[in-house]
Amino acid sequence: VQLQAFGGGLVQAGGSLRLSCAASGLTFSTYSMGWFRQAPGKEREFVARINWRGDYTYYVDSVKGRFTISRDNAKNTVSLQMNSLKPEDTAVYYCAASRESPVYKYDPRRYGYWGQGTLVTVSS
Repeated sequence: VQLQAFGGGLVQAGGSLRLSCAASGLTFSTYSMGWFRQAPGKEREFVARINWRGDYTYYVDSVKGRFTISRDNAKNTVSLQMNSLKPEDTAVYYCAASRESPVYKYDPRRYGYWGQGTLVTVSS
């Protein structure tokens, strides 16, 4: 199984980035997909999750209204559109796959597969 995240970079506050994650080696359409982030010196934090069919999404409060998670099961990809970026969004962003209940969406231990991470830096 391989999850490859890409799309990170340096952006000014207020700008936008789109992260994508390409999955292979798993039956993608049977997994819920999540995005987490980890800032230097901090724990990994849940950002967003989308269910296998793409009709349920969840977000951490700090990104609601600014970030949008989506998926394309035909292309085995999940994306995170990030708008109105803030310096506090600076982190390494990881995509992850889970077959567990959304009850556990905040717990990174409940995700069985992880991408390598892509760095997002938001300058003020």
